[in-house]
Amino acid sequence: MQRRLGCILMEEKRVSPHFIPFILYSDFNCPFCYALHERLHDMKLIELVAWRGVQHAPYLPSPMRPWEGALRAELRHEVAVVKRLAPDLGIELPNGKPNTKLAIDRASWLLSLDVSRGMEFIRGVYSAFWRDGMDISDQEVLDRLAGRHADAGILLSPEESALSIVHEWEESWHATGQAGVPLLVSPDDRMLIGCVPPEQIERFFG
Repeated sequence: MQRRLGCILMEEKRVSPHFIPFILYSDFNCPFCYALHERLHDMKLIELVAWRGVQHAPYLPSPMRPWEGALRAELRHEVAVVKRLAPDLGIELPNGKPNTKLAIDRASWLLSLDVSRGMEFIRGVYSAFWRDGMDISDQEVLDRLAGRHADAGILLSPEESALSIVHEWEESWHATGQAGVPLLVSPDDRMLIGCVPPEQIERFFG
């Protein structure tokens, strides 16, 4: 069903200049955001979604620092919950959680250049952190990930115009009245919070 639904909505997106996408507010260092992003890919629905990166924990450090004690236990619990929600998802326990400002800025810039390449970068950042444990607050790590999706000769530093978009994303996220991620918002302003089962996602997109 999800494949047929995706085809119908993608055709509407292709032929209608007034197509309004579903909005996904998400953060790279949230395991539930990663799980939902992969679920939308598996369900062939990700192309119907406008990804908007927001920092749900802007106080986190850069570079990433190892978490210990209660913080480490909390992170281990989050990953365990995600594994129960999405048992086929490839996810490993990272050392901690990094600040995601640079990664979101870079994603915004790449999306402004080319949506498909921007979305490839976004998926790569999730994987780099949640599968490989890379510090995605590190500029060099982001340069390597971005370099896979940019033409030779295009600068790898975000421009001011793209960075202003991130501020708009933050404002629109706060305007929803929700403080958590992931958050899906439909064109008619319905909301879906968290990494929910596929059948609930089907109903939301239907």
